[in-house]
This record gives sequence, structure tokens and C-alpha cells, in this order.
Amino acid sequence: MTRPLIHIFGGTSDSRQICAMMDIAGIDYGLSVATPAGAQQAMGIRGEIVTGRMEAEEMAEYLQKRGTKMVIDASHPYAERLSQNIVSACQKLGVPLVRYLRPSEIDAVEHPLIHKVATIEKACEIAAQLGTRILLTTGSKQLADYVTHLKGKTVLARVLPTAEVLAMCESCGLSVDQILALKGPFSADFNRAFYQFCQADVVVTKESGEQGGFREKVAPCLSLGLPCIVLCRPNHRFAGEGITEANGLEDVAQLLASFPNK
Repeated sequence: MTRPLIHIFGGTSDSRQICAMMDIAGIDYGLSVATPAGAQQAMGIRGEIVTGRMEAEEMAEYLQKRGTKMVIDASHPYAERLSQNIVSACQKLGVPLVRYLRPSEIDAVEHPLIHKVATIEKACEIAAQLGTRILLTTGSKQLADYVTHLKGKTVLARVLPTAEVLAMCESCGLSVDQILALKGPFSADFNRAFYQFCQADVVVTKESGEQGGFREKVAPCLSLGLPCIVLCRPNHRFAGEGITEANGLEDVAQLLASFPNK
């Protein structure tokens, strides 16, 4: 069995597009995803799928054992700890790392209804001032933090429909009326109807870019006159010896074109 020359970390739609590019180029690769849901969404790729979270030491051991020649970090833009672990593992082994950067659309949206913030605490502070029914489209990972900072408010969470995520919602004290389990991507029309159905006073989202349907989430807020709070991406950039940044899929394609699949 051929050992993957490249290992990709990330359960995002971007990472799956990178996998498709590798399939076309005939490059051997593996893909790491955190959850079974991520593995399910990646079904159909030709590369090996590895499921489960790894710390830096585990990553280094795995990559060394597999003889990996390059790593691509295509994880979610907000997964700072994961990216830090990947950097540590690659630098320990001296393996080249490509940090994929999802193109940002944050500067394309300016409106009095849009509130750009850097922290969850600030997002909650503003949301609490603007309304009672607060719709989160930020995923489940930091749901507990939002619930903690929004005590006394009706928190509505749009999350993935998996047993693990639903259990997390319940552990945060959310009732069946507050859990909205759906899988995107969603169109602007769908989001508009969804916001109305939820009777949301405020929508909280992330700067997820085109791949995450950022504009499709923001535009309905503006048409409905709903305040939209955007949690901006972390400013931390991972730089150092052996680390290359790829700004978008075109940059990744150029890197792969020069990669020897031998």
C-alpha cells in the first residue's frame, strides 16, 4: 500500500476541495478529521481518512511513522489550537507545512447593522443589549461560552445534527425549542426564512468566508433589519521556517503542480 506523501488536517469544505485537487493530480495523501461527522462528509475522496483529535506529540508520531513529506493545514480559520499543534509537530520533524488561508470577505460588508467583534465576550455584550432572542450560527464548539455570557436571554443554536453535538447542546441547558439541528450550506433565501421562523432579534455569526456562506448569512439580516454580530477571525498568523501560506485554492494548486509525486 502506497504511503501518503501529503497529510491534510481539516474537516472543512476547503479541505475536501483540496483533496479533490489531489485526486485529479494523482498525489497520494491522507486527511485527518476530528469527528465521525467529518469523516462522513469526506466520503468519496481517494485518500485515507483518519478520524480523531490529536495533540502535537501524537501528530508528530503519526506523521513520522507514515513518512509524510508535506503537511497542509486546511483546518477551520478559528481552530487556533489545532493549527498551533500542527506547527509544533511539523517543526519538530522538519516537515514542510502549508497553511491554507480561506479568503476573507469581512471588508466587503459594511453597514450600521453589522457589528464586528474580536471576542465571544464582546459579541455577547452587544447581543444582550440588542435583543432577547439571540440566534447563534457559530457552531457548537464554544456554545458553552455563549450560554454562560448570555444568561437571561433566549439562546437559539443552529448546529450540526449529530448525536455528539446534540448532547453538547443539552449539557449547556438548551431545550428542544432552542436547538436547531441542520446541515448547510444554506442559501440567502433559506436563511431569511429561517431567521423569520426563529423570530430572532439578533444573529451572531463568524467570518466564515465564501466557503462558509458568510454573505448568505449576513445579507438576510440587512434585508430584515436584524442586527448581525460578526466574530472576526483570530489575528494570529503562523510563520516560521518551513511554513508557507497559501491564500486560497489557486495558491494550493500552484504548490501541488510543483510537488513530485514519487
